[in-house]
Amino acid sequence: MSIILILIPFLAAFAILAGLAKARSIATIAASANLLLGLGTVFFWKASIWDLSWKVLSKPNIHLCLGFYDGMSLVMVILSVLVLFAAVMSGKCPEGRDKLWYSSILLIGAGGLGAFLSTDLFFFYAFHELALIPTFLMIGILGSGDRKNAAWKITIYLALGSIILLAGLIWLVSASGSETWLFDDLLASSISKDAQSGIAALLIVGFGVLISLFPFHSWAAPAYASAPAPVAMLHAGVLKKFGLYGLIRLYPMVSAGMQDWLVWLIVLLLCNILWVGFVTINQKRLDMILGNSSVMHMGYIFLAFAALIESGSFEANPLAKPAAVILMFAHGVSIALLFMLTDTIRRKTGTVELAELGGLAKAAPRLAFLFGLAAMASIGLPGLANFSGEVLVFLSGFKSYNGESLGSVQTATILALWGVVISAVYMLRAYRQTFQGAPVSHTSSEHVKDFGPFCQIPAGILAIALLIVGLYPNSLLQFLDEPEALPSDTEQASK
Repeated sequence: MSIILILIPFLAAFAILAGLAKARSIATIAASANLLLGLGTVFFWKASIWDLSWKVLSKPNIHLCLGFYDGMSLVMVILSVLVLFAAVMSGKCPEGRDKLWYSSILLIGAGGLGAFLSTDLFFFYAFHELALIPTFLMIGILGSGDRKNAAWKITIYLALGSIILLAGLIWLVSASGSETWLFDDLLASSISKDAQSGIAALLIVGFGVLISLFPFHSWAAPAYASAPAPVAMLHAGVLKKFGLYGLIRLYPMVSAGMQDWLVWLIVLLLCNILWVGFVTINQKRLDMILGNSSVMHMGYIFLAFAALIESGSFEANPLAKPAAVILMFAHGVSIALLFMLTDTIRRKTGTVELAELGGLAKAAPRLAFLFGLAAMASIGLPGLANFSGEVLVFLSGFKSYNGESLGSVQTATILALWGVVISAVYMLRAYRQTFQGAPVSHTSSEHVKDFGPFCQIPAGILAIALLIVGLYPNSLLQFLDEPEALPSDTEQASK
């Protein structure tokens, strides 16, 4: 039954391309149905009805296996259906481009859902690659600004990252001796320590490029600034989590090898938080602030992963995985909401240059309120989802602290706290210059109208999600408390 979550947007996209129905109508219906089905899975996600297994190839032995592997898969699916619904409902389709616009959005969403529902490593990779194709097309054809250069840059970066990642995945399967690419079979096998080190390096670099880990991050901000709002929402909010999800999922197979790269990973994640944070402060455009902010916040999730590596197993640091997953969800929702509202500002004022904005709160109070809520979530204000994730990240960093000398992860955690201050500086500055003070130009004066109900519905749903998880983190944490069904990573490393 899990395949229905993928088929709904996938078939809707092909119906749109075939001209069988009005593009906007069928896309809205498909995204709404997926949202209801995806949220409804929380009540029976463990039922066997969700599982699908179909042998695709005998040599190599590849299966199309779909289902909720664990609670992490469920949380990522919830994130995907929320952002997909908001992406379909937001933005303004260029005249005469309905088919490309809505079919691409649906295919990106279907690819993300397929990756998170796959329990076979081959299709986990393949679904993500499927989602990248419409992403490149939308930026290059329907983007804004320097869209062609941005499209080429993101294509080259992510293609190279995907090739490196594929090499690492093939090496992992080969070294494991497993006859299939299924997660269960791979986790039950063992890999030599020497092979683990090399595989871990390829996984960190491959996934790191896709996640925009420093110094492989320069593609992200220009791509998001040039991309149509729904594409920026889906890539920054959903697809970028593919890499972090993959690292956590594959960690038990190469846990010993990851130890060899811990110090390097800590240096790079601190560059994400501090270096990119200072770069974000210096930005003059709202979309570039959000693009760089998205890169910066990936460093916090990597910090939780580094804490997991230092501890050596999920059991030794039970906070690391929930911390990463909750922050992935929180960041995905908040950045999607911010990109959506920024696109609304661009369409109503004709600019996202901070120097040309001002006083919008008086003319568009609902827009100002929702943007302020999303901005406060991004900063990590208590009561909103990002705060819950960041607190868990910082706690996971000190989980293995022995009360004596600080380890590398604890030192990184202390330094990463400055990122909260940096986030507050650029986000509060952006909010003040956009919504407060006197109008700077005619386009940002009282002539600007507030957005209507059609945009308020998806924005409101995303805002409610931030509030629910922020005020009651256990709404998601309860799904992450499941014991490991397979031998732990510590046992695998000792084989």
